[in-house]
Amino acid sequence: MHIRHFCQSRLAKSGLSAIALLLWTSAALAESTSSPSANSAAPSAQPSQGADQTGGQGATPAQPGSPAPGSSSESANLFGDLGGLRPALSKVGATLSVQEQSELLGNLTGGRRRGFEYEGLTTGTLQFDTQPAFGWAGGLFNVSGLQIHGRNLSTDNLMTLQFASGVEADPATRLWELWYQQKMFDDKVDVKIGQQSLDQEFMVSQNANSFINAAMGWPILPTSDMPGGGPAYPLSALGVRARARPTDSLTILAGIFNGSPVFRNIGDPQKQNPSGTSFPLNGGALAIAELQYAVGSQDAPGKSGGAISLPGLYKLGFWYDSESFADLRFDNAGRPLANPASSGIAARHRGDYGFYAVVDQTVYQFKDDPTHNLNVFIRPMFTPLQDRNLVSYSVNGGLTLHEPLSGRSDDIAGLGFGFAKISAGASGFDQDKAMFSPGVHAPARSSETFIEATYQYQATKWWQVQPDFQYVFNPGAGILNPNATNQRVRNEAVIGVRTTITF
Repeated sequence: MHIRHFCQSRLAKSGLSAIALLLWTSAALAESTSSPSANSAAPSAQPSQGADQTGGQGATPAQPGSPAPGSSSESANLFGDLGGLRPALSKVGATLSVQEQSELLGNLTGGRRRGFEYEGLTTGTLQFDTQPAFGWAGGLFNVSGLQIHGRNLSTDNLMTLQFASGVEADPATRLWELWYQQKMFDDKVDVKIGQQSLDQEFMVSQNANSFINAAMGWPILPTSDMPGGGPAYPLSALGVRARARPTDSLTILAGIFNGSPVFRNIGDPQKQNPSGTSFPLNGGALAIAELQYAVGSQDAPGKSGGAISLPGLYKLGFWYDSESFADLRFDNAGRPLANPASSGIAARHRGDYGFYAVVDQTVYQFKDDPTHNLNVFIRPMFTPLQDRNLVSYSVNGGLTLHEPLSGRSDDIAGLGFGFAKISAGASGFDQDKAMFSPGVHAPARSSETFIEATYQYQATKWWQVQPDFQYVFNPGAGILNPNATNQRVRNEAVIGVRTTITF
């Protein structure tokens, strides 16, 4: 027992030392470099690449054909033009982007056990603009891959529904997206076909992307309720997506995809498709549609000589999946699954659906500096189908402040939260289990909430350091701790740092 506590103490101290070293290094480097450009992209909770994606998350590569700066001190990339490779690629319409995200996260209190763990993600993206490459206007070909390494704090230590980081996934080297996009009608319509990850365009909150918790990217409701967690990082699915812009303010986004990103919805979906190259088409269909409405102006206050409407983006969405879903509480004979007399075979239901909304609104712009602003976001979603879904309601929200410190125009400070409500079907199963197993402590799951405070520090144009703090209430919605008899997993304080380098 004394040895275990000693090891935990040493691990926590080493984790804190590593965080302090990273922060000290970034601050020292910032003092020796010029102020970063306001155009440098900031990575998000959910890593992503891809040009011209409405509401896409993460760093967006330069447009194909644009020249790359020659030195790393001037470039948004650590290795500049890669010894002439980037300019050579641009001549044929190609753009190469490589990004590394590394994290050290740990829980100081609560959880299944305490400690720190490292995880990382390397994302590589190659895009071809068909105009310079083949003389075909409006076409874009994209292929991206992931190299995921390290361990996952949430599964190993926390046992939370809403993972502490959007990077967390099974270690693997895998294909992520493979698609072709074609613009038409003066770019008012575009169609994308191929292997796609929905979290790059659907359900996206621009301000929520500043946070590290995974639920700020791809929300917990589709993660828990869609087959295989839905076609979102690190998975994707074959499908067709169309986007139309009837006016400058209005965008219509819709798509149809394979009902599941894996062939069989059994066990860990990432292990069902470890390389990302199985391309399943055996499931049902996942249809999704989103209406987006932009308001306001990006102009600085007073620039037009009068008051302006602050910029905002409002979204309403709906999804339907025609797959078959298992009942969470009753078997195929109508008995409770927790009943010893149950067949153990869950009743089946055809189809599932959900609704969501996203609001990103600037609420204050500082005088003569529109990049210095305060923003709010809220993203509720729900499903009325309680019998087949683990999560019936979820919501994310918070505040982000751009340029929180004078002269730090690329820095972002954020305070946000996430909430997930367990469905009546899932909590009903827990109640049945307690009734049919007298003397066994089986608490009913209810809800899980987290709060997060974060700061994106743009050390250079190609390097960002992000210290982060999260506190989780009722982890796992109130599940038992396997390492403590008849005790729920206790509330968790999670600290850590993410560093992002664009090569």
